[in-house]
Amino acid sequence: MIPLLKKSPTPPTAPRPLEILVADDVDEIVELISRWLQTEGHAVTRASGGKQVIECVRDRSFDLLVTDIVMPEGDGWDAILAVGRLRPDMRILAISGGGKQMPVEACLRVARGVGADRVLKKPFNQAEFLAVVNQLAAR
Repeated sequence: MIPLLKKSPTPPTAPRPLEILVADDVDEIVELISRWLQTEGHAVTRASGGKQVIECVRDRSFDLLVTDIVMPEGDGWDAILAVGRLRPDMRILAISGGGKQMPVEACLRVARGVGADRVLKKPFNQAEFLAVVNQLAAR
């Protein structure tokens, strides 16, 4: 009997390409997430902190914000609150690995409380991340 090869699960493709703003103070994380999103056909703009997110959304419209919570140049909570005021139709995915002062679960709970549509705990893999992005894209 020949064993069957199992195919790796592939994340579902988003319904349409999105304009996505990705914010994290760790360049490697922004680069990795950007690559994942661009592979799916999305356009990506990068930000290194909450202040830069606010500047970007004042100037331009995005479909989705992916933001870390703990960042030195304006945290993700500030960015989420500003986006809620400036672009109430923009979807928000908060990501976090926690910080020195707050465990990850608390960071993400607060993020949801201030307006994030979805939250995702770091570390996550490509399939997990893209599944959440695609759920938000379908809304």
